Amino acid sequence: MILRPRARTQTGEIRALCAAALLCVVSATAQARAEPVRAVVEMFTSQGCGACRSADPVIRDLARQPGVVALTLPVTYWDYLGWKDTLALRPLTDRQRAYARAHGVRQVFTPQVVVDGSGFAVGSDRIALERLMREGTQRGGLPIPVRGEIHGDRITVEVGAAADARPETRGDVWLVPVLRSRAIAILAGENGGRTATYVNVVRGLQRLGPWTGQSTRFDVPCTMAEIADADSWVILVQGATEGRPGRILGAAKGPGL
Repeated sequence: MILRPRARTQTGEIRALCAAALLCVVSATAQARAEPVRAVVEMFTSQGCGACRSADPVIRDLARQPGVVALTLPVTYWDYLGWKDTLALRPLTDRQRAYARAHGVRQVFTPQVVVDGSGFAVGSDRIALERLMREGTQRGGLPIPVRGEIHGDRITVEVGAAADARPETRGDVWLVPVLRSRAIAILAGENGGRTATYVNVVRGLQRLGPWTGQSTRFDVPCTMAEIADADSWVILVQGATEGRPGRILGAAKGPGL
């Protein structure tokens, strides 16, 4: 006679434990998704650049770090060296050159990293890269909160307000479609015979609109991120002066990043 109530008690305990475990999983997932981005690292590279081989593992390692947006931006200006980069895009070359003009630099090179839109280093120099990221964190990191979520067939982007109204707290909001991983067999040029694996490859730059320092929201179709072979996206809030890219003020990761 006492077995039935006991069975019901055990069943209730099991259900309670399962519910608690599920809540923990959901909470952990939500916390991971809401984790603020502390640094954005852009790696300008080329399949035709022999020196880029030592930089590839650096960006792969960074892509696995929590709170870091690590992007690969293949450029076009080494295509004449015997191998045309199969992932390179002219707008990415233009972006690197715009960074150079904004900082008074005459030449661009690969592999080059740009940290938070303002710090520059050789892409294979881990020590310099870590120093730039550390200095960015000491300056307060990325001060503007950014969220990007998928709702049905739409991407909703929410950008927070600036703490003050300084001129530098103005800029643009960008949707950056990315290809999370791709292995490329390079058949000629300086890397001929090598298979290179690239992560978070930028497939386009989609400007959503201006950010004026106030809280703002964008609601755009998912098709804006479905460019070429992109399978995720990143949101960037970046300062701009006379059309030139400035400091990155906020960022958010898309699914799977």
